[in-house]
Amino acid sequence: MVSIEEQLEVLMSGTEYGDPRTKEEMREELRQRLIETEREGRPLRVYCGYDPRTADLHLGHTITMRKLRQFQDFGHDVTFLVGTFTSLIGDPSDKDKAREQLTAQQVEENARTYAEQAFKILDPQKTRVRRNDEWLRTLDFADIIRLASHFTVQQFLVRENFAKRIDSGQPIYLHEFFYALMQAYDAVAQEADVQVGGQDQLFNILVAGRKLQQGLGQKPQIAIIMGESLPGTDGSAKMSKSTGNHIPLLAEPWDMYGKVMSIPDHAMPLFYKLILGWQAKQLEAMQAGLADGTLHPNEVKMQLAREIVSIFHSEADAQAAQKRWDDVFRSGSKDAVPDDIPHEVLREDKKVVDILRELKMVASNSEAKTLMQNGGIRMNGEKVEDAHAMVTVAMLPVVLQVGKRKYVRLVQA
Repeated sequence: MVSIEEQLEVLMSGTEYGDPRTKEEMREELRQRLIETEREGRPLRVYCGYDPRTADLHLGHTITMRKLRQFQDFGHDVTFLVGTFTSLIGDPSDKDKAREQLTAQQVEENARTYAEQAFKILDPQKTRVRRNDEWLRTLDFADIIRLASHFTVQQFLVRENFAKRIDSGQPIYLHEFFYALMQAYDAVAQEADVQVGGQDQLFNILVAGRKLQQGLGQKPQIAIIMGESLPGTDGSAKMSKSTGNHIPLLAEPWDMYGKVMSIPDHAMPLFYKLILGWQAKQLEAMQAGLADGTLHPNEVKMQLAREIVSIFHSEADAQAAQKRWDDVFRSGSKDAVPDDIPHEVLREDKKVVDILRELKMVASNSEAKTLMQNGGIRMNGEKVEDAHAMVTVAMLPVVLQVGKRKYVRLVQA
């Protein structure tokens, strides 16, 4: 049996709260709760919520899922909570303006495959899947007033994103205050011992959730706040569907492989750390090899792409994606792309024919369409036959080929 101290070491790893004192307080509270639940003969009740604002979960979401998996592996009761009600509002935590509100139908469609995607990381036999409309839709207006009475307006206005919006004259809508209230009630409804979340959830979990539980006579949940966010394919901004820099868990193997290959070299260590779980000594050895030239960045990135595709698809899929990448992008094949082709930045989604015309690789749309009909235009080695075919920013990098000698590699800004 794993000791409480051994559990603490694993469960608190990778957490960050903004100050050492809060982290030590959470560590001590978790220790005491583990002692109490062991005495009571029950596991910890642990959860993390995922709002189906879109149909895709992405690699960034797997950081909190891996923390949930650690709790599972220690025998604790883990809930994957689908925010079917909270997503109707949308979390304002890391936004500089109000989110667009979704309809219930949109939310249902987006949530359809969430559990299936989560099981890429979580053990389906040990995971409780719930939806927060179970309890939130049953609240009436009197309930909302009663719950809201536990908070002051000032507590919400000191939040960094709200403060910035006030300073810049951006509106804050009343319904946005309800999000933290609803998420806090998620903790109450589940009598949660622990809630896992990212840095953007610090207020919702550590302040709102704990305060409402205490106000309603429950022990406050322990906040497990992950310290680092996964950057997107641009290597800088946090991975997010809204910015188009995400790598979806449902991406096809070749697409997933290509998106990993598009990340800047400087971002690779974080992917190895947060997605593959590499420890400090492994990362130091890799970075030393890159620095002294014994490791080539492209080879390190291809290893990363293969391992990620293997996790979310299969080893065979990873090998096939690697072969396709070699055929399209690396020399040594008669169909390989030359190393010295021009690079162009694509800043917005565009039709293939428009890109080729703007870059003067074809004289007109009609010429492009004729070439397509004869198999003379390729995208990443595949024939483009649809005149309406698009290249999106999320697809980058992409190689377009016209005939046998004209190439361009489209990349992100």
